[in-house]
Amino acid sequence: MELSRNLSTEGVDERFAHLDTLDVAQLARVMNEADRDVPEAVEAALPRIIPALEAISARFNAGGRILYIGAGTSGRLGVLDASECPPTFNTDPDQVIGLIAGGDQALRSAMEGAEDDTAQGAADLAAHDVGPRDVVVGIASSGRTPYVVGALQHARSAGALTVALSCNTHTEISAVAEHGIEVVVGPEVVAGSTRLRAGTAQKMVLNMISTITMVRAGKVLGNRMVDLRATNEKLRIRAVRMVSELAEVDEERASSALESADWRVKDAILALRQN
Repeated sequence: MELSRNLSTEGVDERFAHLDTLDVAQLARVMNEADRDVPEAVEAALPRIIPALEAISARFNAGGRILYIGAGTSGRLGVLDASECPPTFNTDPDQVIGLIAGGDQALRSAMEGAEDDTAQGAADLAAHDVGPRDVVVGIASSGRTPYVVGALQHARSAGALTVALSCNTHTEISAVAEHGIEVVVGPEVVAGSTRLRAGTAQKMVLNMISTITMVRAGKVLGNRMVDLRATNEKLRIRAVRMVSELAEVDEERASSALESADWRVKDAILALRQN
């Protein structure tokens, strides 16, 4: 219990002590105001974030994988970021992997006890044969989740690059990992509900990890996602527009080139540029 009192994510902010007396408009303004602190907290953590990003990019470009692992909200955010990489950057599903304590069932149903199993964190990574080329990003807003601690310990012993993402200072997972990223957002609007500001901060950092890694891997031309998978009508329209603009042709010719290239944007652009 004493440990929980020392965690800023478990603190109580007296500014929000009368939350239950506010009307909807006041509640919306309070939450919006509180969230403004999050980008500043991420900015303050950039000196730790940037070296981690450089190391992650190097491993990925050398053929390694990125594995996110966490419990509860933190785990769900990691799975979300991993699941967005194939459609956005045309990565293989095995290149960026999200693991959550309790397995896929925990994505929809709370399985709070699963986060206390240190051995299972290690076992879940071992099942993916984590090795020296890989990156393991342990995510825990508290910074002390046993499942994540066990995973990072196993990853480090296997020679993988280890990164810890938390929202407290001097955390246990930072001590275990090579790169400790601590984005301190302070107490939540609803005390202890780390799906709020802590979750937003974690999502911002995960956005940086996946996006910057993919940019450095050549999956973006300018600021266009030229490796996207055009798997639905919305993405096909986007692909046609990209090819039209980047190859400087009309949309009819862009669409024809994409069909010939099996809707691979890069191939269509190259074909048109080379006439």
